[in-house]
Amino acid sequence: MKAVVNRKILGFLVPNFLIIGIIGVNRFVLQAESGGILVFSEFIILPILMGILAAWYWRDLKLNSKKLIWYSILNGFFAIILSFLFLGEGTICLIIVSPLIFAFVTTGAFIGKVMFKKNKQTLNISFVSLLFAVFVIDSISDHHYENMVSDEVIIRARPEKIWKNVVAFDRIKKPNNYWLFRIGMPSPMQTTVSGYKNGAARKCIFSNGYTFDEKVITYEENKNLTFDIINQPKDPEIMGHIDIDRGQFLLHDNGDGTTTLIGNSWYKLHVFPTWYYDLWAESITRNVHLRVMEHIKALSEE
Repeated sequence: MKAVVNRKILGFLVPNFLIIGIIGVNRFVLQAESGGILVFSEFIILPILMGILAAWYWRDLKLNSKKLIWYSILNGFFAIILSFLFLGEGTICLIIVSPLIFAFVTTGAFIGKVMFKKNKQTLNISFVSLLFAVFVIDSISDHHYENMVSDEVIIRARPEKIWKNVVAFDRIKKPNNYWLFRIGMPSPMQTTVSGYKNGAARKCIFSNGYTFDEKVITYEENKNLTFDIINQPKDPEIMGHIDIDRGQFLLHDNGDGTTTLIGNSWYKLHVFPTWYYDLWAESITRNVHLRVMEHIKALSEE
């Protein structure tokens, strides 16, 4: 009975601390020069390895599928807690990554269950080595991803009335609707500008006090405000994994007393796989746009 309990506990402890150790070395040593890019293997290959290792310790426990899924979810939860404690990840970031962790730890556990039915005493080194090789190759490979998100709203006002609210606006008082903002992700609150011209310094202030420093590169009154982000906070929740390079507001006079306000943002993503994380990046960027643009709309229609 004691041996069974020990194997069960080791199935939680060994994979978690081993994988956290590998991620720590990879992130803070091997990837130090690349700015801490988080590669897809950290969220796919390593969780699969973690599930396989756990399955090796649990190979004699005769776990049914339901119990194996439950144990795998617990393992993923422990991995998330350790990431918070030892890797400095923020709560919002861990919420975003949790579906990947749970899914691939569980996948690895079922792969391990099949592997160890044929040989219960020996870890299948060849398969595990292949996964680890993929992780190493992925970690030392170049990773670049850029995207642009565009949104628009119709405002019942002419460009001349809207323009001043586009360049700078007072504090947004409307409660957040986007669920990530409501649980703690910083949301845009106010912008300030040093002058109404090219080269002017602009600031976007977020709800937690973080400030994005911007420089106006195109000031075409009533038509085009484009600005480069010259300094941004490295917030562990999300900002450390994405760089916003440029923002833009375009105004199009519809000729009927209304104006189409278009908001564009360009960003670089530093966390992979992009097929998963860019869904979140686009959603967050879009809701930043809409919060600001709906505020501009409300100010301009007063």
